[in-house]
Amino acid sequence: MVESLGSIGSLVSSPWIYVLVAVSVLLDIFLPVLPSGVLVITAATAAAAGSGAAAAGRVPQDVPDILVLTLCAAVASVAGDLAVYRLAWRGGARLDRAIARSRRLTTAQERLGGALARGGGALVVLARFAPAGRSVVSLVAGAAHRRIREFLPWSALAGLAWAAYSVALGYFGGQWLGASWLAAGVSLAALFGAGAGAAYLMRRQPRATEAS
Repeated sequence: MVESLGSIGSLVSSPWIYVLVAVSVLLDIFLPVLPSGVLVITAATAAAAGSGAAAAGRVPQDVPDILVLTLCAAVASVAGDLAVYRLAWRGGARLDRAIARSRRLTTAQERLGGALARGGGALVVLARFAPAGRSVVSLVAGAAHRRIREFLPWSALAGLAWAAYSVALGYFGGQWLGASWLAAGVSLAALFGAGAGAAYLMRRQPRATEAS
């Protein structure tokens, strides 16, 4: 089924892949270098291989279910956001001083506070795709003591959007290019491209605000 994905094929075809994906997505808010996107896309590519085998009349080995995979990634994403949000909420004066010393965090705090107050939490969704954006937004929301009802719905939407996009990239990449490292690589390039685009839009937003 996923032999062409190399040595991690047996892991991808194991139920443990859900646990590994969930833990990786949960923790990458603390350690953005964790390959959560790589795991999600690789598992989704394996799912595409399994569906292709079934369509060809072959009995596929155990492969990840894309709906369960999406749900695991989304729930873990929200759980990680809330963990940082609560830690920042309780951070006290020391965290406030640390944010005040960082121009990036201060700017993010001002923009996020205004966006959430206006009901425009789409910034939270955009930040989920940007490198380390999820960490910054959750930290700032908690440190600013934004109400949970302002932050949680947008965090949930962000987690679901990111998970669905990542799974779709891996699944359809596997359908079109086959269950190979080429398919996974093209899908990862699309994921990183979305991240770069999100980071660019987040940098542009203050200028647009100032201009208006």
